[in-house]
Amino acid sequence: MGKDDNPKIRDDAARRYRRKRIEHWERVSDNRADRRFWAGEYYHRLLEHYYRFLVQPDQRVIELGCGHGDLLASLNPSFGVGIDISFKAVRRASERHPELAFAAGDAMNIAFDRPFDVVILSDLVNDLWDLQTLLESVKLYIHPESRIILNFYNNLWRIPLSLAKRFGLGFDVLEQNWFSPHDVHNILELTGFEAIKGDRWVLFPFKTPVLSKFFNRYLVHLAPFSWFALTNFVTARLQPRTYADSPGVSVVIPARNESGNIAPIIERTPEMGRFTELIFVEGGSSDNTFETIRDAIPKHPDRMIKLLQQPGKGKGDAVRCGFKSAQGDILMILDADMTVPPEDLPRFFDAAASGKGEFINGVRLVYPMENDSMRFLNIAGNKFFSMAFSWLLGQPLKDTLCGTKVLWNHDYRQIVKNRSYFGDFDPFGDFDLIFGAAKLNLKIIEVPIRYRARTYGDTNISRWRHGWMLLKMVAFAARRIKFI
Repeated sequence: MGKDDNPKIRDDAARRYRRKRIEHWERVSDNRADRRFWAGEYYHRLLEHYYRFLVQPDQRVIELGCGHGDLLASLNPSFGVGIDISFKAVRRASERHPELAFAAGDAMNIAFDRPFDVVILSDLVNDLWDLQTLLESVKLYIHPESRIILNFYNNLWRIPLSLAKRFGLGFDVLEQNWFSPHDVHNILELTGFEAIKGDRWVLFPFKTPVLSKFFNRYLVHLAPFSWFALTNFVTARLQPRTYADSPGVSVVIPARNESGNIAPIIERTPEMGRFTELIFVEGGSSDNTFETIRDAIPKHPDRMIKLLQQPGKGKGDAVRCGFKSAQGDILMILDADMTVPPEDLPRFFDAAASGKGEFINGVRLVYPMENDSMRFLNIAGNKFFSMAFSWLLGQPLKDTLCGTKVLWNHDYRQIVKNRSYFGDFDPFGDFDLIFGAAKLNLKIIEVPIRYRARTYGDTNISRWRHGWMLLKMVAFAARRIKFI
């Protein structure tokens, strides 16, 4: 057995490594006592800004490697805990932020009576002896919907940061691990996690009028400048699990001038989960859609069917009206034109109920479409928006405009609570849900479907007027999601 294979020697090496880090960070803590005179102050202010975007307020948050606790405090947690190996750092953190709890010790040997919603590892993985063991221990104090958020240095900055350390410009660290995003994703996979999305932030870590904002808000998100960002962010969750209890389902069907499709929808929509509730939301039709739904309900006593009239205008208003009254654990949208066949809904149910995704989006652009089901300019527009939104959200999204979307009721309630961040800007409802899901760091997954031609009625979408509106929404989302 070689020297490196001896468990005792490995343990001794780990202890020496840890002692050296404690001594180092005790000294650094003294040097950073007053942030006003710390050269790395601006960089850490940027990190606080980015984490405030990624972490919702009033959650249970634990930060491993918390330092003086300023990042944790900036997130306004309902219950915040900071762990650090430096006793001096923890003492100062407790003095600066008495509303939070801090402890000096090893993050691999802690226990709590309640799990945390968010675990933060900010600039910690570069300094760890064993990231894999740490992530295994993290699973002891999180729940299935918790999020792990890490940021770590870009390998391309190895030489610049070494020079910064030599000249006392704020990068006072010992030898680093220098993970690549692939390395981190791989270790997450090995320990039972999966990466949801990744971001690159901080291109110019020095506070300089005009330049700082231009580089760190705009250029850092554009290739090739993004390749040189200082820090990589990764948001992860536990790998999916199957829910023990079969969830109930609410299918919301916005219906305007769709009287000819009502009977087929009721007959063809399959039963899913513990129960399947059909919620028709009629939107001021000029035909007899409302009367057709009303008359159909008593003909199907075996089905849970509800009829509502939306208070406002537009599909988005209809979806919100239906979701508000939904009883199901899983919420679905089915367009009444049946261009997405109701028989495909179990695929969406399975993706949500299995935990493979938390926001399930239909994709019409994989399989060939029936004749006239989508015109060329519509296809081109969809492809443009899919590229724009994949870039905006940090997760692949091929078809933003497919009407069939599925999410959990409890996640939708969180989107409603956070809707003020984007505002009421979306008459369709699609982008309100997509933006909200991205802001909550939900795992987005897409289900390919065959898009069918209409068999009754005419489309309610105006290509040019609504296309221009979508462009404005993309620009708005870029300001609120990317260029923050």
